[in-house]
Amino acid sequence: MSTISEDIAERPAPWQLWLGPGIGLLLLAWLLPVNVKSLNTALLREAGRETRTVAGFGRELLELDKPGPAALALEAARKAGDSGANALGVIFDSFAAKHPEMMPWGGWDVALEPLLVGRNAASSADSQPVLVFMVTQQARDSLRKYLSASRLPGVQTLLRTTELTTTQRFVPANRPGGQPLDAVILLTAYLWQTEHLSASLQREVRALAESAVSTGQMGELEDYYLDILTLGKRLNWIQLSELLRTTGSLGTVGQFAHLARIAPEHHPVIYTAALMTNSADSVARYLITFGRPGAEQLQLALSYGQGAVDQLVSRQVPVTRGAGPEFEFGASFTLRHPELALLAKYAAFLGGIFLLLRSLDRRFFFSVESTLRGAFPKMGSGLLAAILTFIFFVFSEPFLLKASPIPDYKVKLTIPIIGALAAPDTATPTTPATMEYSTIASILIFAAIQVGVYFICLLKISEVARTALPSTTKLRLMENEENLFDGGLYIGIAGTATALVLQVLHLIDANLLAAYSSNLFGIVCVALVKIRHVRPYKRQLILEIQQGATA
Repeated sequence: MSTISEDIAERPAPWQLWLGPGIGLLLLAWLLPVNVKSLNTALLREAGRETRTVAGFGRELLELDKPGPAALALEAARKAGDSGANALGVIFDSFAAKHPEMMPWGGWDVALEPLLVGRNAASSADSQPVLVFMVTQQARDSLRKYLSASRLPGVQTLLRTTELTTTQRFVPANRPGGQPLDAVILLTAYLWQTEHLSASLQREVRALAESAVSTGQMGELEDYYLDILTLGKRLNWIQLSELLRTTGSLGTVGQFAHLARIAPEHHPVIYTAALMTNSADSVARYLITFGRPGAEQLQLALSYGQGAVDQLVSRQVPVTRGAGPEFEFGASFTLRHPELALLAKYAAFLGGIFLLLRSLDRRFFFSVESTLRGAFPKMGSGLLAAILTFIFFVFSEPFLLKASPIPDYKVKLTIPIIGALAAPDTATPTTPATMEYSTIASILIFAAIQVGVYFICLLKISEVARTALPSTTKLRLMENEENLFDGGLYIGIAGTATALVLQVLHLIDANLLAAYSSNLFGIVCVALVKIRHVRPYKRQLILEIQQGATA
């Protein structure tokens, strides 16, 4: 009776009690939408829930009598697939029919009075770039007369730059052919006079203008004039002034001018995002960092609402798409506590793997553990779970190991020109840094092979342990199986070599991560077999032989 009681006491809980919670924790880890260096689309949807839509933003602009920015918001809404885009289009057309006089300028501004002198687009109801109104001699003379009476030192300093002749990209403003530079200088001074430049942008422009006047060298100020020329040829008055209100630096002006030249198809999306977030700097930095994929991700965020755009440009990370299920589970908690959510995700995976391994031990290897006491230490599953969690962490973060691609919207040097901008060549699109399905499939196959090798080795150890042979013979049998116990390493090397050969032959996508994962899994498998199982069992046999010899 005592023996039966001891067996019952040593018998562990049913393996199903380990399996159920383990699967639950793994499911929790898989569904929790949080990543280290990327943003899950579930978080974007949650962040944009019940926030202002692009179409709603466009209607607000129309209510403020700003049809110019509203027109770009309408285009962005259509590109983003906003359900309210059609209704906004109807409202916009009605506004344009009722107020045709506002459309060339993009709205109305009390500061427009000096610009109205000599304008040549009064009969047009279409939006007109602001430089169209300022390129005529009459318009420039009227504006110069108006600005000459300004008492703002910054305005007067800007006007004095028209006298500089040390230009590299423009014909000097006071020479024949210098009308473009003259118009840009007057436009910049007028934006300053009417307080359409942000405070930080004003400080930078003033510093450059004062330096140019004192040294007689146009220098970096000419780059800024070139950027204003680019934007002034594409935006009407209200569009340009609204953008510069949210622009905090000369660098951002240059980035927006560059984006306007190199990515005109994304211009409505970029412009609308800048106004919605009230931070052109963050939007430009995101686009310059991630290039064309970043523009597409920004468009995706716009489709979810302003909250999604705010989240994207504030985090400055790419969007994870196609790397797994995109459930809303835990999205609200993740948005509020991203660090805790990340910790919970990998803690749940660690716990789930541990419970799952203990379940397998109870289901398939309980008899082996009973035979080989000490060969299956309790920390074995924990160590294996920690290793697998690290591997899961590396492979579940699609942007962790991959180097950032060279951004195709990277700012480039502009070739010196005279008064006009040539359209640059279309940039070569880069491949977004996401993990392909073929890579994930290869990694899973290599992992499954090594798991199979691991179980084969365990079965071989249990087979030797169950034989009715002396300990000396069992020890020799274990030594005879050394090649089997090293099999995981051989298979891992073979898998890596095979993958590299197939990549060289272009039969599969080139990816070193997928190839070398086979070697990594082989090393882990052999280490676990030899350290966790073979070495303790051999030690047990050696002690048994020694005890038999002394007896």
